[in-house]
Amino acid sequence: MTEASSHSVPMAKRATLNQILLQYSYLQMLDFLTTIAFLVNGVKEGNPLVRFALTMGANPIGGLVLIKLLAVVLGIYCWRMGREQLLSRINILFAVLIAWNLLALIIRSVDLRPA
Repeated sequence: MTEASSHSVPMAKRATLNQILLQYSYLQMLDFLTTIAFLVNGVKEGNPLVRFALTMGANPIGGLVLIKLLAVVLGIYCWRMGREQLLSRINILFAVLIAWNLLALIIRSVDLRPA
């Protein structure tokens, strides 16, 4: 292997990790927004940690922002440690969670419509 090709392998992995971290951050933002939509529409938060954080501050948004900042810090930690597979699995989990959140919001809006 030449010197140039030996450097391309770590750079390719780093590029993949960068993409996975970007996806993770995007999914965290979508989860934040769907949680806000839950609060606005009267849907209860299912995660006990997030539910607790929502009650701790003067405003529920502050607790939610704190939880999401902690989640991003954990994502950055995984990224820095090269935990590509872990971040990929968490991304799949959050993608499913966000789809579930959207489904719950749609069901809630249908339930509230007058007949």
